Parts: sequence; structure tokens; C-alpha cells
Amino acid sequence: MISVTICYALPRRQVSHVLDVTEGATLQAAIEQSGILAEFPEIQLTAMKTGIYSELKPLDTILNDGDRVEIYRPVPDQRRTLRKQTGK
Repeated sequence: MISVTICYALPRRQVSHVLDVTEGATLQAAIEQSGILAEFPEIQLTAMKTGIYSELKPLDTILNDGDRVEIYRPVPDQRRTLRKQTGK
């Protein structure tokens, strides 16, 4: 068994789950095992980027002991947000 951390950051909150997975487990398997998908149903793994220690990685990446798996939310288009706020 190896120990990994699954992280998901929201605008005002960061969630992390530490769990043990079998050696040879993939990034996707660890995310699914963590329960974070049930906790945050808005997470769509096939549409969102994932990584390990801020480096983008595909879902089939084999994990190592101590890895910090990160699920990245889409970045909103700042120009669109600013236009809505200013009315322009």
C-alpha cells in the first residue's frame, strides 16, 4: 500500500483526503476511491484537468507513495466576469 493525498480547491475552501491505495493504482482510481466525487458531484474527471504537485498528469498515471493528486477547476474567463460586474 502507498499513501496519497487527493486535493480539490474551491474559491473559499480547500479539501484534502489522505488515503492508502494499492501499489500500481492510477490517479483516476485514487480519486474514485477517495469519495471526493460523491462529496462534490460537480467534478467531471473527463472534463477537468488533474495533476500531481502542480504538474498536469493524465488519469492513467501510476501513483507513487506520498503523491499529492490535484483536481483543477476550470478558470473562468476574467474578461467576461469583469464585463458582467461593470455592465460593459
